[in-house]
Amino acid sequence: MRKVTYSLALTLDGYIKDSDGSFDWGDPSEEVFRLATEEVRAVDFHLMGRRLYETMVYWEPTDEARNYGELETEFAELWRALPKIVFSNTITEVQGNTRIAEGGLAEEIERLKAEPGEGPIAIGGAELAHQVADLDLVDEYLLRICPVLVGGGTPFFSRNERRTNLELLDSRTFESGVVHLRYRVLR
Repeated sequence: MRKVTYSLALTLDGYIKDSDGSFDWGDPSEEVFRLATEEVRAVDFHLMGRRLYETMVYWEPTDEARNYGELETEFAELWRALPKIVFSNTITEVQGNTRIAEGGLAEEIERLKAEPGEGPIAIGGAELAHQVADLDLVDEYLLRICPVLVGGGTPFFSRNERRTNLELLDSRTFESGVVHLRYRVLR
């Protein structure tokens, strides 16, 4: 059965955006960008909220419309091919291989898990991921921890005051100081 994964870059103090809404501290090095590309390559479906959709729509135009380098071109091709589902009450149109969610989170995830295939269902965006975590539907957390403290902002983890035990599956430290951690949720 498919697993549900939540993957984003975050600060050492646990935020995906600072208090001004910026994530400019998260510009990945080439090796970290390759890791993110490999994560996308493995995914079968990507679920996101409105804000992440509006950020990621940058990758939808063809390569001719952007001045991508080799790494960005590879990522853009993978992203455009990836089926994406947006959860939003305000978006009425989407681009590319994207659709607006027809049901609730639990319903969509249950339906996607029942489809053939083994690739994960990736959750993007902290608010949507918090909702999925609060429903106890996240199976793995993939963290790219950047060596910066921002002191506040949007937290990576839900503040649901519920204990969740995790098992470390993989860790890697990059030259840039970014640490990648992959944890499985223990149920």
